[in-house]
Amino acid sequence: MGRVTERRRVVRIRGGRVAERSDTLAGEEPMEIRVGGRALAITMRTPGDDFALAAGFLVSEGVVRSADEVARVVYCAGAEDDGAGGRSQNSYNVVDVVLADGVPPPAPSVARNVYVSSSCGMCGRTSIDAVRTTARGTLSDGPRLTPELLSLLPERLRAGQKVFDRTGGLHAAALFAEDGTLLDLREDVGRHNAVDKVVGRALLDGALPLDRTVLMVSGRASFELVQKAVMAGVPVLAAVSAPSSLAVDLAEESGVTLVGFLRGDSMNLYAGAQRVVLPEGS
Repeated sequence: MGRVTERRRVVRIRGGRVAERSDTLAGEEPMEIRVGGRALAITMRTPGDDFALAAGFLVSEGVVRSADEVARVVYCAGAEDDGAGGRSQNSYNVVDVVLADGVPPPAPSVARNVYVSSSCGMCGRTSIDAVRTTARGTLSDGPRLTPELLSLLPERLRAGQKVFDRTGGLHAAALFAEDGTLLDLREDVGRHNAVDKVVGRALLDGALPLDRTVLMVSGRASFELVQKAVMAGVPVLAAVSAPSSLAVDLAEESGVTLVGFLRGDSMNLYAGAQRVVLPEGS
């Protein structure tokens, strides 16, 4: 399996002084997702939590909704040549999800077996329509949260970013209980991959829908992240940076509480303010 981090030599310039040193970088490698042996997508990701990533991707695309729809998740053997007489070895960069009996395979429109970057997502009106038709239905009322509790989440997210501490180059997604307890945290070079890893782990653990949780992300809140929250049944999505206009549109339409610029006791509520207990007189 590829490494989460790698070492590289760099020339460091600080205050006019030049020195050569070793630096730690976040790992990035392609991973092909297959369903029943058929290629579905190729994404760039940080190695690790690969089964969860594949499972979460299928949740986001509306292919599966519960753990009992997945028979098994495996690495495909013999994915690359080892350079020694032509014998193949497992690259651990191809994951195959075998669906349970009776679960229909992905529609042809889901297939993205051309390159998908670590920052890419869905786009446009067609995507919103697709989410509307494949989502679980109306989100639960979910938790009622205070601004004080929300203000604690960025620090708790940051404290769990162990690989970011070493590289400075990874996004993170964290799942919190309604009392602010950290339930899970995953890191990846791609924002949407980090979310897929959290959602996929919950799927494999039989924990979907995540209807009493808060999903917190380390970057901006884009359309595809709101989409993934909706598909996983998450009622509250919080981000340390800004949402996009399409993200707000989808949040309003889907009933997601969308919190942006969550930094300390400062935050903006872009949609779903009914789940946040505002101070009296505000």
